[in-house]
Amino acid sequence: MSPSHSMARPCHHSCSCPHIQEGKLTPHGTPGPLSLSSGSPGSPAAPRRQSKESSLTINCVTFPHPDVMPEQQLLKPSEWSYCDYFWADKKDSQGNNTVSGFEILLQKQLKGKQMQKEMAEFVRERIKIEEEYAKNLSKLSQNSLAAQEEGTLGEAWAQLKKSLADEAEVHLKFSSKLQSEVEKPLLNFRENFKKDMKKCDHHIADLRKHLSSRYTAVEKARKALTERQKDLEMKTQQLEVKLSNKTEEEIKKARRKSTQAGDDLMRCVDLYNQAQSKWFEEMVTTTLELERLEVERVEMIRQHLCQYTQLRHETDMFNQSTVELVDQLLRKVDPAKDRELWVKEHKTGDIRPVDMEI
Repeated sequence: MSPSHSMARPCHHSCSCPHIQEGKLTPHGTPGPLSLSSGSPGSPAAPRRQSKESSLTINCVTFPHPDVMPEQQLLKPSEWSYCDYFWADKKDSQGNNTVSGFEILLQKQLKGKQMQKEMAEFVRERIKIEEEYAKNLSKLSQNSLAAQEEGTLGEAWAQLKKSLADEAEVHLKFSSKLQSEVEKPLLNFRENFKKDMKKCDHHIADLRKHLSSRYTAVEKARKALTERQKDLEMKTQQLEVKLSNKTEEEIKKARRKSTQAGDDLMRCVDLYNQAQSKWFEEMVTTTLELERLEVERVEMIRQHLCQYTQLRHETDMFNQSTVELVDQLLRKVDPAKDRELWVKEHKTGDIRPVDMEI
């Protein structure tokens, strides 16, 4: 199991988020993740570094060592939750720089905002097409072509042209509703989202920087302890060669300094663990919030795309209604009736010629 799947952090502060302790999910974990081996840090026998068998530190974050790590339960098993899978850092796409798990989540949020914006732009283009189509339909409905057609066919033809004007009105209403019920909500959803994400990024980054500075202090204290231990060991060896009051005093002084260095190291480790716990708490809380925001974004977009399809269905229905009267009139087209009407209006006489008589 990789560190990103297994990291558990103790909680030194009061919080409501769950934590993992020794592979178990507990309300509040307490052990410090960065520890020293048994024995007094001020004694010559104290180790120079933390036990490599129990943990390792990567980019100032301490993880259980993969070789001896107990199995850890996920904070939210079976949910693929953000709070369980973004603890470790990784290389960027170019492989040059390191990107934190939180930055990857943040990029996902900002990408989602951009996708939402592009969807709104897509709907805007659809609106333009509808408006242009409505304009052309309206213009065509006023065309005088075949305006002199007569009879029942002429009535059907006139209604067909009028239906274009009705259809144009339907498409104008469709474009208007697209603008108010789809495009505008997509554009206005979380107008200050980028600014909010920037604040969130700075907050987590500041906690990570603080953790880094605490880790630097630990390493500095560890180095100081090592130097004090070497000095004490050297003076102890000198005492074995030549016994003198001066040497004994130097040993006592070196022992006090070594003990003080050990105390300083333990204090630095404790402060580091507190900083890491605070970072852990905020990471859990913030990643769960980002998760909630993403669910909310997806649901919002789904809702408005459903509204788009509903408007399309309504438009098709209204368009169908515009040609219903045309269909009725076309079914009534009667060539014989048209001939009768035309003849009555344009006849020149119904007396037929006869043969000439001598």
